[in-house]
Amino acid sequence: MLQSLAGSSCVRLVEQHRSAWCFGLLVLGYLLYLVFGAVVFSSVELPYEDLLRQELGKLKQRFLEEHACLSEQQLEQFLLRVLEASNYGVSVLSNASGNWNWDFTSSLFFASTVLSTTGYGHTVPLSDGGKAFCIIYSVIGIPFTLLFLTAVVQRIIVYVTRRPVLYFHVRWGFSKQVVAIIHAVILGFITVSCFFFIPAAIFSVLEDDWNFLESFYFCFISLSTIGLGDYVPGEGYNQKFRELYKIGITCYLLLGLIAMLVVLETFCELHELKKFRKLFYVKKDKEEDQVHIMEHDQLSFSSISDQATSMKEDQKANEPFVTSQSPTSNDSSINN
Repeated sequence: MLQSLAGSSCVRLVEQHRSAWCFGLLVLGYLLYLVFGAVVFSSVELPYEDLLRQELGKLKQRFLEEHACLSEQQLEQFLLRVLEASNYGVSVLSNASGNWNWDFTSSLFFASTVLSTTGYGHTVPLSDGGKAFCIIYSVIGIPFTLLFLTAVVQRIIVYVTRRPVLYFHVRWGFSKQVVAIIHAVILGFITVSCFFFIPAAIFSVLEDDWNFLESFYFCFISLSTIGLGDYVPGEGYNQKFRELYKIGITCYLLLGLIAMLVVLETFCELHELKKFRKLFYVKKDKEEDQVHIMEHDQLSFSSISDQATSMKEDQKANEPFVTSQSPTSNDSSINN
C-alpha cells in the first residue's frame, strides 16, 4: 500500500513538473552533443594539424639553410607581417595582386555577408572609420534584414505551403497532417537539389581547386550562415568575369537563405513538431492569467471611478458660490 502511494506521488510529481524535466534533459543533451562534436573534431583534425606543423617546420628550416644570409628572426618578422596582411584579405603573391577586395562588387558581396550574418572573414575593414561604420551598419542592417526576410517568407509560405496542403486536404480528402508531412519532405528535397547539389556542381566547374565535396561544403556553410571563410568563391587570380560572378553569388546567397527559411518554417508548422516543441516550453497557468486579467480590470474600473469622482469635485469647486436663504426667514417674511 505504501509503495503504491509512493509510486503514485512520484508519478504525480513528475507530471506536475514535466516541462522542467524535459528542459533539463534538453540542456543535458545539448551539452553532450557539444562534447561529442569536440571529441570527433579533435580526433579527426588533430593529426592533420600535426602533419602540417611538421611540414612547415621542415620548409622553414630548409629555407634558412639555403639562405644563410637571412636570420630566423628576420624571416619570422617578414612572415608575421605577411600573415597579418593575409588576415585582412591582402596577399603578397604576384598572381593575386590584380584582385581588389574593396571594389564595388566585392563590397556588395561583403555587405551581403554582413547583413546575413554569414561573415566569411576573408575580407575585413582595414581603417578605423570602416570598422566604426561596419558596427553602425550592422546594428541597423541586421534587424532590417530579419524584418525583410520575415516579410518575404510570410508571403511565400502562403503560396508554397499552406494553400497546396489545404487544396489536397479539401479537394481530395486526404489527412491534413499526412499531406503536410509529404509536402515538407518534397519541398526539402527540391530545395536541397536546387540550392545545394546543382550549385555545388556549378562551383566545382567554375572554381579550379574545388571538388564536388568542397563545393557542397561551401553551399552548406554559407546557407546555414556559419560562414567559416575557408572557401570563398571568386578569389582566384584567373577568375573570368569576376564582377558578374560576385553579383551572381550575392543573389544566390540571398535566394538560398530565403529558401532555407521557407523550408524551416514549413517543418515548424508540422503538428508533430509543434507537440514536440511544447514539451520544453513553460506551460502557462490559466488561473494565473485570469487572476491577472481580473486584477487589471479592477484596477481599470477603480481608476475610472476615481477619475469620475475627482471630476465631480472639480465641477462643484468651479460652480459660483450662492447663499441660500434659510426656510425660517422665508416663513417670517410671508407672515409679515
